[in-house]
Amino acid sequence: MKTTFAICAAASLMLFGASAHAEGLWTAAGCGAEPSAPTLDVSSVDRYNASVDKAASYEKAARTYNACVAKEATRQQTVISNEAKTKMEHIQEGSSAVQKRIAANFSKFTTQLKTAGAKLGKAH
Repeated sequence: MKTTFAICAAASLMLFGASAHAEGLWTAAGCGAEPSAPTLDVSSVDRYNASVDKAASYEKAARTYNACVAKEATRQQTVISNEAKTKMEHIQEGSSAVQKRIAANFSKFTTQLKTAGAKLGKAH
């Protein structure tokens, strides 16, 4: 299980790395534009109060945007992870089948050689 997780993690890194490099920085298209941080002016009481309102408004919009981005990133990462897992399971099944066949052949050879050696008077 640890090996499967490590392979999945490595595959995810390769997929994300190749995608980010080839296509630029990932964005959550369904979340709209990232809110712009306001410029604060704290040079007077009135401007300070207006800046507090701007900061609070930005904080609310930024938290909403960040939650949307996190949700979309998780969704897309899950899709990629599931696709990679399916592909890796197919490879693992093929690899396991080969290992089982070879192990069965070795076991068969050992039994045949032991039996033949006993018949032929060979000491093992």
